[in-house]
Amino acid sequence: MARRSTFQNNSDDEDVNVTPLLDIVFIMLIFFIVTSTFVKEPGVDVTRPEAVKATERRLASIIVAISADDEIWINKERVELDEVRAAVEQLRRENPKGTAVVQADSKSKSRLLVEVVTQIRATGISDVAVSTEDV
Repeated sequence: MARRSTFQNNSDDEDVNVTPLLDIVFIMLIFFIVTSTFVKEPGVDVTRPEAVKATERRLASIIVAISADDEIWINKERVELDEVRAAVEQLRRENPKGTAVVQADSKSKSRLLVEVVTQIRATGISDVAVSTEDV
């Protein structure tokens, strides 16, 4: 009488199910995308004035730059003074909790800086900072 082998190759039991792992990775990805803030660069490099005492800001989502030639740059586009409010309002709609930073060149006019800050505050952003270099 011949004996039959009862050994069976059950390869189905040895598979690793990675579906729960992929679910967790996608949930984490969505979480980081939703909670992140994206900073839009102004589009021009400025030489910031020096300051003896400065406070560091990390969560500024709206950056406005004033060049040495008194040009205003927002989101890599040159804008006029009367267009600053509309451009900042559009950026504020994208990130309502964002704060604003003005990067004014040390050779730009102080009057223009004050007018830009006034335009930004007119949009409802009360937390406006002026960027400086540490001494």
